[in-house]
Amino acid sequence: MTEAPHLSNDPSQGDWADRMEQAVLDAAIERAPALGWNGRMVRAACEAEGLSQGDEELLFPNGARDLAALLSRRHDDRALASLAEVDPKSLKIRERIARAVSARMEAGAADLEATRRCAAFLALPLNADLGLKLAWETADLLWNWAGDTATDWNHYSKRAILSGILVPALTMRWFDGRDAADAFVARRIENVMAFEKWKAGKDFDAPLRKVTDVLSRMRYGAKAG
Repeated sequence: MTEAPHLSNDPSQGDWADRMEQAVLDAAIERAPALGWNGRMVRAACEAEGLSQGDEELLFPNGARDLAALLSRRHDDRALASLAEVDPKSLKIRERIARAVSARMEAGAADLEATRRCAAFLALPLNADLGLKLAWETADLLWNWAGDTATDWNHYSKRAILSGILVPALTMRWFDGRDAADAFVARRIENVMAFEKWKAGKDFDAPLRKVTDVLSRMRYGAKAG
């Protein structure tokens, strides 16, 4: 049995952990189609890399959830590597988002069978929080690639909207194919752009300014005319 190494501030131990996480992820991708995305798959993947139960508990304290996060982040990295060949400034904003979502979908499709099992795992009620967190991470990365520099509430609203597109789009890509997913993304982006155009003509800060003005008058009194 392999003795579980103690991870401290030693950089070499951190390197070992990073390398082993990726090696176990590779093994998990191979075994997930037959075993599903679950604790049994985690143990089989760890055993394939010569890891003891103690090693597994050290590296993956949350079991299949930790491997699901690693898989999602690997797909994020793969999508960004593909997008590095594209100049986002050469595209309209809707084209940037469509290109980014497409790259992310195809990044996951490269591990299709394992990705399907992972998606089913994340769809379970107990794992919904992780699925939403990972979708937000992906949305943030894609918006950053697209050149978004918003720091106000638009920063969060853009990522929330894109997360709402990503979750069903990725699911459709895994289970219904690329054409269905691309068509869905195109429709949703069109809807979002129509909403943004409508929103541009509205003053959503007016109610807040009105409340602020009332509170100011209550505290300081009306200004002399």
